[in-house]
Amino acid sequence: VIPSNPYDAKGLLVSAIRSEDPVLFREPKRIYRAFGEAVPAESYTVPLGKAAIAREGTDVTLISWGAMVRVCLDASEVLARQNVSAEVVDLRTLNPLDRETMMTSVVKTGRAVVVHEAPKSGGFGAEISAQITEHALLQLVAPVQRVAGFDVVFPLAHSEKLYLPSRERIVKAVEKTLAF
Repeated sequence: VIPSNPYDAKGLLVSAIRSEDPVLFREPKRIYRAFGEAVPAESYTVPLGKAAIAREGTDVTLISWGAMVRVCLDASEVLARQNVSAEVVDLRTLNPLDRETMMTSVVKTGRAVVVHEAPKSGGFGAEISAQITEHALLQLVAPVQRVAGFDVVFPLAHSEKLYLPSRERIVKAVEKTLAF
């Protein structure tokens, strides 16, 4: 479980606690003070294994989780000013993976950009790319693009911004998919 916002963090944590299965709950520290969001005081759950459409779109699907969802939303704002409609899929949980929501979006747009913080090689984004290729290849109009960390050891905090995917790198990947 990797929430991207305070509302989902609380709801996913309650779901994880109530689950009969073991759950690994990862909290991206970068989202703690990145933005504010109202969270209900009462108990609620967010279902495990169910992705969310963080932004509707028609031209390209941006797939991400955790702290990178906010970066994808920022990139979608830049793209909107260029008349590109980007759908942002927030996976919320990686296992179980909500393949249905992901594939429905990719089939709708015909393009996919997967964004994650880990190194590009061997990261979970490669698994998502493989899933898209296995289940939606014939609906793609461009190859799946991945925007990820570089294939090096994660740097110290002062170099983190150079390593992590940025809004600009995501926009360039989308532009590459639109060029096909």
